[in-house]
Amino acid sequence: MTNTLQRSFLSQLSRFCLFACTSLVAVSVYANDCPSLLDHKFNRLQDDAPQNLCQYAGKVALVINTASYCGYTAQYEGLEKLYAKYKDKGLVVLGFPSNDFSQEPGNNKEIADFCYNTYGVKFPMFAKSSVKGKDMNPLFSALSKASGKSPGWNFHKYLIDKEGKLVANYGSSVSPDDKNLVAAIEKALSVK
Repeated sequence: MTNTLQRSFLSQLSRFCLFACTSLVAVSVYANDCPSLLDHKFNRLQDDAPQNLCQYAGKVALVINTASYCGYTAQYEGLEKLYAKYKDKGLVVLGFPSNDFSQEPGNNKEIADFCYNTYGVKFPMFAKSSVKGKDMNPLFSALSKASGKSPGWNFHKYLIDKEGKLVANYGSSVSPDDKNLVAAIEKALSVK
């Protein structure tokens, strides 16, 4: 009876060790494949579910700070069109609502409803956070440091290539269909 219990225990222990080792290797590979610029976690806007930006590693990312009550808010429509046109080619648009410029007073649910109901936004959006100053979220802190430019207003855009490196940044007045922005996105997408 003792040998049977020992064999059962050893069998269970070896299965656990195999699972633990496999999990550690998977986490290690996942972490090593994630560029430092994307190695951040944020809650999703719609439901506060935690999201690791590493899931976008290998894609071209356009990161924007957004607001619902801004003169540039209509850019949501162009950003959604850009996302729809290029998402199958590897583009992801990442929206970060912020009230740093006093034009995003709502809570996450109100912002999510506004974005979807008014502009049909389907690109990933994250919980409201700060994009400037001492409370700046870690992604915008890294982007500001890499570019030397923090957002001066809503709808500032940062373009990140497939390797997770900052390619360029664009001010709020640069629309999503701007020929230079679109050309930079297409160039970044074409790199193998």
